[in-house]
Amino acid sequence: MFIKSLTITSGAKVIREIEFHKGLNLIVDESELQITGNSVGKTTVLKLVDFCLGANPKHIYVDPETKRQEYKLVKDYLIENKILITLILTTELDKGTEDIVIERNFLARKELKRTINGDTMTEEEFDLRLSNILFPEHLASKPTFRQIISHNIRYKDESINNTLKTLDTYTSDAQYETLYLFLFGCEFMNGNSKQEILTKIKQEDTYKSRLEKNQTKTAYETALALINNDIEELNKKKSSFNLNENFEKDLDSLNEIRYGINKLSSSIGKLNIRKDLIKETEEELKSSRSDIDLRQLEIIYEQATNKITSIQKSFSDLVAFHNTMIEEKVKFVTKEMPALEKSISENNNSLKQLLAEEQKLIALISKSDSFDELEKVISELTEKHRKKGEYENTIQQLNEVEFNIKEFNKQLSEIDNELFSDSFELVVKTQLNKFNKHFAAISNELYGEQYAVKPDIITNRKGQRLYKFSSFNANMSSGKKQGEISCFDLAYTLFADEENIPCLHFLLNDKKELMDDKQLVKISEFVNKNNIQFVASILKDKLPIEINKEEYFVVKLSQNDKLFRIKE
Repeated sequence: MFIKSLTITSGAKVIREIEFHKGLNLIVDESELQITGNSVGKTTVLKLVDFCLGANPKHIYVDPETKRQEYKLVKDYLIENKILITLILTTELDKGTEDIVIERNFLARKELKRTINGDTMTEEEFDLRLSNILFPEHLASKPTFRQIISHNIRYKDESINNTLKTLDTYTSDAQYETLYLFLFGCEFMNGNSKQEILTKIKQEDTYKSRLEKNQTKTAYETALALINNDIEELNKKKSSFNLNENFEKDLDSLNEIRYGINKLSSSIGKLNIRKDLIKETEEELKSSRSDIDLRQLEIIYEQATNKITSIQKSFSDLVAFHNTMIEEKVKFVTKEMPALEKSISENNNSLKQLLAEEQKLIALISKSDSFDELEKVISELTEKHRKKGEYENTIQQLNEVEFNIKEFNKQLSEIDNELFSDSFELVVKTQLNKFNKHFAAISNELYGEQYAVKPDIITNRKGQRLYKFSSFNANMSSGKKQGEISCFDLAYTLFADEENIPCLHFLLNDKKELMDDKQLVKISEFVNKNNIQFVASILKDKLPIEINKEEYFVVKLSQNDKLFRIKE
């Protein structure tokens, strides 16, 4: 599959139309010597092709270093002008074959456009349709379409600086294993299942780590045993409590008795006050009796009667009458004294009985354990049972996690028995030998060095076996990484064609000015004669004379004519 054209439009207006050809396709700048050729949109051409093949639109207007800072001018332009990117792929550039037309824009919701040959689809459907078209025999979900084509599109740091590790830094060795077994034609139908199992094992391990964040399973089991011992002891303590069954009744009786005591004490106090008042009154009355010298008063009285003949009573009669009245008052005042004293006596006797009963009940109640103590024990039991439930639940979850990990590892072992069998290992080595034949030949032609890819069976820190693919220089000399990468991509295209493995026949490369001039020339010669489309963005002043020709240029950009032609 080749790139036929890339078109940038805004409505009916064509902003940029780039047509590609076989062999070397250069994206260059036309800047004058004193003006930089950077930031004119060379790399963006590669990004737009990638965007049409399912990449995130943010790659077009987000700073790749910060991952956050947006080029607002570009983003607003793409959205406000409803920029549409159209990529046309074809199986043969020089023959009338059926084209694949891909269209995408940068709008959202109802205005979003994402079509293949006119069919609108979701993001997930889009990648799946591209995979079905470009890799029709690949039915598994792993490796993904985006992973398969990652080595064909190199403008990100990972793919520019690494031959094999073309994906993001979070990609696991297991994902690379599945990817390269597929790319090298090592028929292994359980690659997808293996990745899923490894993902599940990782999830279970993460969950187990969180459950054991505070302490391990054995620590939980030990703590649970101690809690069970505590519960047993607390239950014994609870059953040994000397609880009076009539505690509440006795307590009520005690309260009633104390109420009676208070009432009687109050009554007795009032009676005694009344008794004291009567006695005081009696004393006062008795003190008013006349004890004066009657003889002297009688002389005075006789003198008065001699002068006043109408006085009938004698003085002694008057005194007698006065004292008699006093005695009558005393009798009247002290009349209730016997009854009062009797009442006081009776109340005192009743009070003595109540006090005796109070002491009896106090003694009875004091012999029982306090309900406060019982409640304290019950509270402790409740907390112990809560912790017991918590620990039992955690242990149960850990048991389930360990069981799941054991089952997943069992399934993984069954897959590995096939994957790492002698017969399959022979298939891997045979396929790699076929690939390395091309890899070594191309690298020797370009660099005079022989590069190769080797498969190692490794065991990771979790004890899982994996095929790990890595490149090396068979001549042990200082090969250049950029050259090695290009040699790998070229070799893979030839290998895939030889093995009838579907592959993209275009290679997108950024920053090729980092390569030596001689190697650039040799790559140009190689792709021109081997039915490969090599698309590279490069500073024009870094081009060697041999390829600094119009026939290789597909688009020329400058500070005055940038890719999107945005008018600031």
